[in-house]
Amino acid sequence: MHYDWLGTYQDYPEKLPVLKGKQWMLRDTDTGEELFTSQSFSHKGSYSTSIAIRVKGNRLVVSGNPSRYGRIDNVFGYSNLDACYDVYNEILESLGLPPLTKGTRVWHLQGEDGKKVQTCSDGAIVTELHVTENRAVGGGAVDQYIKAVSGLPYRHLIGNLAPNGKTAQWLSKTGKARLLHSSVYDKANQIRLFHLPKVKRVFGVDSEEYRYLLKVVEYCEIEGVARFEQKLKSEFLERLRCRYYGLFDESLLRPVHEAFLSIDNTLKVNSMRIESIADVLLRENIVGTVRAANTTAFYAIEWMHGKTFDLSKRQLQTH
Repeated sequence: MHYDWLGTYQDYPEKLPVLKGKQWMLRDTDTGEELFTSQSFSHKGSYSTSIAIRVKGNRLVVSGNPSRYGRIDNVFGYSNLDACYDVYNEILESLGLPPLTKGTRVWHLQGEDGKKVQTCSDGAIVTELHVTENRAVGGGAVDQYIKAVSGLPYRHLIGNLAPNGKTAQWLSKTGKARLLHSSVYDKANQIRLFHLPKVKRVFGVDSEEYRYLLKVVEYCEIEGVARFEQKLKSEFLERLRCRYYGLFDESLLRPVHEAFLSIDNTLKVNSMRIESIADVLLRENIVGTVRAANTTAFYAIEWMHGKTFDLSKRQLQTH
């Protein structure tokens, strides 16, 4: 498991320095009081990578993909938060901004009556975290694998297969993912779509960088790399008690990710024939009779051949 995105911020006792570039200021025209100032910019790294930074008064906000920053690819990334924050702090130091630090304590803020009590820390606070892991499903099998898992439920969410068959994502009935957004996608396809064109434009097709990335794509295609990714939102991190950098055990994130990785445990049929599917259903005690096993297997074969079903019917939901 490694981290593919980190959104974080920290409040400092003093007002942060003003950097070169544009600055937005909010002023009360009646009193002339300066309410706050804000600066937002994208810090560019090598290989068309960047990290977003925002300075608002005494708050510093940073977001991006530390595992991708300054690297051609991120098939494998940083597996601990310290390494991610080291990337951010190196950038902040070069800009003359203070580092993001580990917290030592958390306290409650005084708020209005009837409203949820807010908490604060003397260190960095994680607002969004993406955890990812690669699974090798075999060359030429990624599309079939993604289609198969897209039909499985996860955390009372519904699997949705993208029109191109390269991505599956799990959303609510209203098409939302409020707490966490889970997906499985074809890593080779993602690199071809988003990273190869950038490297080609910047370095050219005869460059070592472009040839290297082609080898990465080839590796992902040979191994059949399906990428599992979960975007953990702020409220979900708070429920896990994983918002305050330095004040939580990162191992708390592992069970959440393991639960997602195990979604394919029900895909245990190697030879997709009616007889083998029915055998597995009976052996795993998923159904109680041969007739029920054969009926469900028949629906499975029809689904594999592209037939659509009215899933509002209870009997079809069971199959």
